[in-house]
Amino acid sequence: MKVLVACEESQRVCIAFRERGHEAYSCDIIECSGGHPEWHIQGDVLPLLNGRCEFQTMDGENHRNGDRWDLIIAHPPCTDLCVSGARWFAEKQKDLRQQKAVAFFMHFVLANCDRICIENPVGIMSNVYKKPSQIIQPWWFGDNYSKSTCLWLKGLEPLKPETIKQPEIEFVEWVDAKTGKKKRQDKFSADALKLPPEERARLRSQTFPGIARAMAEQWG
Repeated sequence: MKVLVACEESQRVCIAFRERGHEAYSCDIIECSGGHPEWHIQGDVLPLLNGRCEFQTMDGENHRNGDRWDLIIAHPPCTDLCVSGARWFAEKQKDLRQQKAVAFFMHFVLANCDRICIENPVGIMSNVYKKPSQIIQPWWFGDNYSKSTCLWLKGLEPLKPETIKQPEIEFVEWVDAKTGKKKRQDKFSADALKLPPEERARLRSQTFPGIARAMAEQWG
């Protein structure tokens, strides 16, 4: 099966499919950090979405997909869409950042492919487009974290949880220096806040290993 994993530099989903024998490629405008440049396309993903395309992977090899992709899994940037940044929405709408993010998301919705998954955190696309097909949690698939993740599915069955009993999630509490209010956050998010903004965004955008594995096992 030929699989395109869009907006993925970590290669977690790409590698999970490769491990199961599929011809998967990750694509992002930045270099991959997953250790497999031979499976990574560095560049704009939009010209590739409908298949019947030629492309070059980071190792310099040229490839050709003579037909449509069998499966597209997309992780469009969520910075201007997710509810965690709602206090900046007015500013992002004024300078059109949010509208551009919505338009980019919709390119995946309209791609000429029979099987599509679009992943994003809880955000405005539930109203701008439609409610997600399902909302999953990392702990469903063995990663001991809580993070609501929306999936919009076309031609795919919802992912089946591997566990229905939520494990004990580790939380961290602290006092906000600006407001003096006590805050509580899961350890993954709290640790991410300690990183520089660019590293933090990259970490938080990575697919949890258990979710990547479940996608490959259940959709592959």
